Amino acid sequence: MTGPTRIGVIGTGSLGYHHARILRDIKQVAFRGFFEANAERAGTVSRELGIRAYPSIDALLDDVDAVSIVVPTPKHHEVAMAALRKGKHLLIEKPITVTLAEADELLALAERQGVMIQIGHIERFNRAIRAALPYVENPLFIDSDRLAPFNPRGSDVAVVLDLMIHDIDLVLTLIGQPVAQVSAAGLGVLTPSIDIADARITFASGAVATITSSRVSKDRMRKLRIFQRNGYLSLDLAAGTGEMYRLRGDVDLAALARQAQPLEAFVERVALDAPEGEPLRLELESFVAALRGEAPIAVTGRAGRDALAVALRIVADIERTLPAIGAHALGRGA
Repeated sequence: MTGPTRIGVIGTGSLGYHHARILRDIKQVAFRGFFEANAERAGTVSRELGIRAYPSIDALLDDVDAVSIVVPTPKHHEVAMAALRKGKHLLIEKPITVTLAEADELLALAERQGVMIQIGHIERFNRAIRAALPYVENPLFIDSDRLAPFNPRGSDVAVVLDLMIHDIDLVLTLIGQPVAQVSAAGLGVLTPSIDIADARITFASGAVATITSSRVSKDRMRKLRIFQRNGYLSLDLAAGTGEMYRLRGDVDLAALARQAQPLEAFVERVALDAPEGEPLRLELESFVAALRGEAPIAVTGRAGRDALAVALRIVADIERTLPAIGAHALGRGA
């Protein structure tokens, strides 16, 4: 694209508000405004950010080249299809859709229309992940914990699609191998859906990832641990920090085998660092750069579809065991 890229936002809830706030200020963007179905919310956002609220999705689509879709997940497919039919480029918040059939329909239409889809897997832009990537080398085992207190926002879908999908995308990216097997367990606590989930993903290479997610925890935690032949990486995604432990280059392994030594004698600690940056701003800047042909798409629609496919396998495995879990909890199990 030449000249400023015309972009708008559809959906300005708690996250969509910040999409609009950031896109409004990005260079090379001609930010047109937003559509918000809740009229009261639309008025508040328009006043606070000093931006235009469009009366309908169609009115906004007629005035932009691309949109950021930040509506509730069950509406992703409907809204994205409307935008694609008008030939608009899309950033869709994760997960791409609710079902694989919906995702495939979006990807097929985008290809026919010659437009791009980027998925909002924001953890790709986390400072700790950006710092760790240069050190990641054929992980053998990844352990991830993502815990959070209950928040009604996002509770319209299982925690697997709300929170765990962040880590599914990261694991798929870091290991980079086909998924061979999925097993999982979970249960609902505060909603009719799955609020706590634990999954084990085995890859074709033999690598394994375990992921635990909860939206009914007392405290917040977002940690990722990566084990590989040349060392161990520990990442705190909430803090955006990380460190790596690896064998020192001057270690005499024969001497180490003969006599125990302090850890620091044969292991060095490497602090992981990357430039500071608000993850959402980096994500939206990457979207603009891809639109303008200045960079590849950071998280393609296909990558979003792949993460959704694994998430749905996890949900299916949990739902297969839920009746037995319920019976056991009520004292009716064997």
